[in-house]
Amino acid sequence: MTAYRTLGRTGVKVSPLTLGAMNFGARGNPDHEDGIKIIHLALDTGINVIDTADVYSQGESEEIVGKALAGGRRDDVFLATKFHGRMGDNPLHEGNSRRWIFRAVENSLRRLNTDHIDLYQAHRPDEATDFEETIGALTDLVHQGKIRYFGTSVHSPAQILEGQWIAERRGFSRPVSEQIPYSPLVRSGEREVLPLAQRYGLGVLAYGPLAAGWLSGRYRVGARQPESYRKDWIPGRYDIAAPHNADKLAAADALARLAEEAGLPLIHLSVAFALNHPAVSSVIVGPRTREHLDTYLGALDVRLTADVLDRIDEIVAPGHVFHLRDTGAVPPAVADPARRRRPPRP
Repeated sequence: MTAYRTLGRTGVKVSPLTLGAMNFGARGNPDHEDGIKIIHLALDTGINVIDTADVYSQGESEEIVGKALAGGRRDDVFLATKFHGRMGDNPLHEGNSRRWIFRAVENSLRRLNTDHIDLYQAHRPDEATDFEETIGALTDLVHQGKIRYFGTSVHSPAQILEGQWIAERRGFSRPVSEQIPYSPLVRSGEREVLPLAQRYGLGVLAYGPLAAGWLSGRYRVGARQPESYRKDWIPGRYDIAAPHNADKLAAADALARLAEEAGLPLIHLSVAFALNHPAVSSVIVGPRTREHLDTYLGALDVRLTADVLDRIDEIVAPGHVFHLRDTGAVPPAVADPARRRRPPRP
């Protein structure tokens, strides 16, 4: 493991790779013992950050992480989880309200088998809840000792800035981190979020360095449609025959050829690219198998030259994103036609 980095201005030393636990449980690898072994291996290599969420396999991911950290391993891990998504069928069991946050944190603490969470994150914004209520509730959890820090995930630049202003105006604890998708194919964070994080001293946990599998090396022009266990989650996102994916496929193919010319696996080039940005504290990788983890770890020894980085910029321009969905969430004002049209006259 290479040198540790600092999470924003918290002073917390984090490993350059974070073990993402989204794929542990029914949604990915349902074998608990295998998941525990992968987590132990990651910790043994020097990874000291684990990121999960209550909604991953409806709590099963958190349970696996809790089992893996039993027996004395918890104290050496910076443990992060998230709230927001619906748990079960009850509409009261979701969102960013004080009511749900206070219940969700207790549920996560129980599943994780711990008395505190190091980083508690709002998984997505919640338009129905005043952001001030969310930050106030999270501040109270810091005072209660149930969480050490809190942050956000896939929040817009305006929302990130609003969070800082609310904390300053109300004397609340401030959000200390943001999660964004970041890869050679998904570069929208370079426009505002990453510079904003540097301006306000926020840590950045970058996820999706392989662009949801598009940079695995299997998406090539002229090749057969790759199989993806995630293809049913977002219909059309992985269909290489779809016209809206044509430019994305061409870019993925060009990046794969660049990696071959540089003598690198495409996965190594992609992870090293995300690690190279000065605002990024740690890159989240989500292995389902030990082999996947080994491949990710190999990227830590890669240093991309200026020539290779320039070539990446030529293939995908800085700040570019092919589809809004690749940014993590489509803003409601864009997704809902009623939000951008005047109502018809009576």
